[in-house]
Amino acid sequence: MAGNDVFSPPGKDDIFLPPIFTWREPFGLPFTFSVTKPQLLLVLSVVIILTFFLTTTRNLKLIPSRWQFAAESVYDFGRNTIAREQIGAKEFAPYVPLIVSIFCFVLVNNLYGLIPLVQFPTFTHSGFPFAIALIIIFPLYHFVGIRKFGLKGYLRNQFVIPDVPKPVLWGLLIPTEVILKFFFDPVTLMIRVFAAMFAGHLLVLVFTVGSEFILLHGATWLKPASVLGFAIAIGLIFLEALVQVLQAYIFALLSAHFIGRALAEHH
Repeated sequence: MAGNDVFSPPGKDDIFLPPIFTWREPFGLPFTFSVTKPQLLLVLSVVIILTFFLTTTRNLKLIPSRWQFAAESVYDFGRNTIAREQIGAKEFAPYVPLIVSIFCFVLVNNLYGLIPLVQFPTFTHSGFPFAIALIIIFPLYHFVGIRKFGLKGYLRNQFVIPDVPKPVLWGLLIPTEVILKFFFDPVTLMIRVFAAMFAGHLLVLVFTVGSEFILLHGATWLKPASVLGFAIAIGLIFLEALVQVLQAYIFALLSAHFIGRALAEHH
């Protein structure tokens, strides 16, 4: 990042990391297969979550151990605080595993940014949260609504507002609702966590690398400023930890909210 006494600020090369290894034309097929650090971290997060819940729930006890209590607390948080509140007490139960899984998955991938040597929240790559929103949440919440009300009933329930004059309804409200539910919903679900992770990771990089450069290559009178820079970087790490947990909660909350909205009897 800093060489020849010239400061090079963090950029896209610190976010879009090169492949760890590349397999050209695997089995003679005409394409290249590459594996990057974010992809490995994504797979590792699934292993971590599965191992955590399988281990802590393997031998359940009436008086839980610390790890069992932690697993039960996470499940209870996803079940009652997120799923039940957003979907409703009558219909939330089938969606609890999904909401808990989404919360844990986003949380682990965000918290990678705090782990020494890893220090890379995978959701700084927009493709990962966008894939969850576009492939899982977006189709699911429309599907559950169509399954409950039928296609015609679901569209009427989502896009038609009673007692609104038809010119306003068809000329303004319905097009607006269509744009919101078929475009802005998945985009806003994705962009919140992506933007927060990207900005937080980049800010920590800027203050850390900048402070290091000042300490090693800056003028003597400027070197004390590096202490302030490192202090700000440490403060940003604690702030980023809070944001990482909060963004996992918001992502799961909005996912449950969309499902609950699709199942609601009224618009």
